Amino acid sequence: MSQQSGIGIAFIGSGSTVPEVALDNQALSQIVETSDEWITSRTGIRQRYLSGADGSLRAIATQAAQNALEMSGVPAAELDLIILATSTSDDLFGTASQIQSDLGAVKAVAFDLTAACSGFVFGMVTAAQFIRAGTYQNVLLIGADILSRWVDWTDRRTCVLFGDGAGAVVMQACEGASDRLLGFEIRSDGSQNDCLTLAYQAEPRALINGVTVGQGTYQPIAMNGQEVYRFAIKRVPEVIEKALHRAHRTTDQVDWLLLHQANQRILDAVAQRLGIPNEKVISNMANYGNTSAASIPLALDEAVRQGRVQAGDVIAASGFGAGLTWGAAIFQWGKSAP
Repeated sequence: MSQQSGIGIAFIGSGSTVPEVALDNQALSQIVETSDEWITSRTGIRQRYLSGADGSLRAIATQAAQNALEMSGVPAAELDLIILATSTSDDLFGTASQIQSDLGAVKAVAFDLTAACSGFVFGMVTAAQFIRAGTYQNVLLIGADILSRWVDWTDRRTCVLFGDGAGAVVMQACEGASDRLLGFEIRSDGSQNDCLTLAYQAEPRALINGVTVGQGTYQPIAMNGQEVYRFAIKRVPEVIEKALHRAHRTTDQVDWLLLHQANQRILDAVAQRLGIPNEKVISNMANYGNTSAASIPLALDEAVRQGRVQAGDVIAASGFGAGLTWGAAIFQWGKSAP
């Protein structure tokens, strides 16, 4: 999968943001019957950030994008493509074009991509095809979700998990010999779709005799936690190993394991199965919870800005979730290796 000629891909900037209001586990216990000990021991989550009633996906995604552009040094006007990975768009017709307008990215094509918690990895692979084909030079990839809109706050099995946030990276064409996207693998299995859903439910509405349509809204997030856990700890190590094989790398050559921040138990189990030590696992879910498509870029940006992730570091990233979908990408941060 590594490009030795032609066009490669560099990852040159990251950014993230979360809403201002945090809800910790103790405060959450005033809403449902739970406790900080119960949540932390089962998930590793201590708090999450929640968007207010007047908050928008557009606003947090735009801020994360601006932060990523600033780090990259690429002006918004030079962007060719904006991909917004999200399951919670402000507008079912799409939010990416609104972000394009807010950024002043006047020549960029913009569209939403939905693959739930796998969305950022799927978006990375999608962006890579446009770059490698020579179609686009500068791509802004955003992962953002406001899942609090669709949480059942009476269901302690799910409401303790989710938070809101946005993260972004700037991907840029480079010489093929300097390609930083080393390998990837993406998968889907619709037969397990009912394990994790945010489903539309219609009520019949008769228009005239013999013509009835369905109108309604989306139901809260529903999840079979045990099945999702079993799926993740089996499929995620497999897909990472396949991506590493395509990248001609071994787990010993991975500097950082960056998984979708769903549950600390999943992160620990996957790392153990791959033989990757805990000190190489990037985890920030204690502070943010599960932010769906935002979780990988949010954790990446935090690690980059803390100086933990350095240029040339090899990162094995994997997203997994509703669909069911899962995937992995092996990439190096920055424009060039040391």
